[in-house]
Amino acid sequence: MTNKRYWHKLIRLLRKDWAVAAFFLALSLIGFALFYLIPFAMGFLYSFQDRTVDGSFVGLDNYMALQASASFRKAASNTFLFTSISVPIIIALSLLFAHLLNQKLFARNWLQTAFVLPLVVPVASIVMIWQIFFDWNGTLNALLQSLHVERIDWMKSDWSMGVLIIVYIWKNIGYSIILFLAGLQNIPKDYYETADIEGAGKLHKWIHITLVYLTPTMFFVILISIINSFKVFRETYLIAGGYPHDRIYMLQHYMNNMFLSLDVQKLTAAAVLMVGCILVFVTGMLAIERRFRNFME
Repeated sequence: MTNKRYWHKLIRLLRKDWAVAAFFLALSLIGFALFYLIPFAMGFLYSFQDRTVDGSFVGLDNYMALQASASFRKAASNTFLFTSISVPIIIALSLLFAHLLNQKLFARNWLQTAFVLPLVVPVASIVMIWQIFFDWNGTLNALLQSLHVERIDWMKSDWSMGVLIIVYIWKNIGYSIILFLAGLQNIPKDYYETADIEGAGKLHKWIHITLVYLTPTMFFVILISIINSFKVFRETYLIAGGYPHDRIYMLQHYMNNMFLSLDVQKLTAAAVLMVGCILVFVTGMLAIERRFRNFME
């Protein structure tokens, strides 16, 4: 009798919406804690120890060793350069293409499919395509040779950063376009009709209506683009290997090499610094977006 009452109470509890939501969220939170939160917390502790097993506290020695490492400084500067160049370009291009796709264009659906297609293509396939294109005996060098221009070893020269930026933009621009397009379609058309009645021009409407009401979406796209820029390691690793040209040696390469050499202290210290920089930037962006929203209200 007691068991039946228990099961009846459990069934009534599960029928409630909040209980079902809590159940599904609990599964996700458990997975997030096991595979992300707990390992990062352990890595944060390891970054202040001299070894992982029975280690002693050494303070900021591991972080000072990173600052003295030429390879870490090179990786950090390359990562900062890549993000500072690729993110503004992808924001400008995705906003332009989203504005064009928001118009009544011929083959609009085909264009949307073409922009979204790289999102669903596996990374290995993408890398193979770009390897064929930028290889020493690839398509681009064959075209240059036909024009009587000397071949370029694209991935083993300073051009490698440009190649990486092109691959990153081609892979991620579709997602940014979707977000901008959704933001554009959520702007009420009454604002534009009122502006037309008052004789406002296209540039005036774009600056004072489109850009203003698209600002929250733009902040979100910037944050997503920055986060995605730190995931470019897969493409770089598959194209150029674990020790690429100095121009595209990123923080992820440094951490991967520290993992292969079992230097866990430098690995965790570099990971903590990277996450800390991302958190500082995200916090600053959210503060700016909040102030802008309050100013507009």
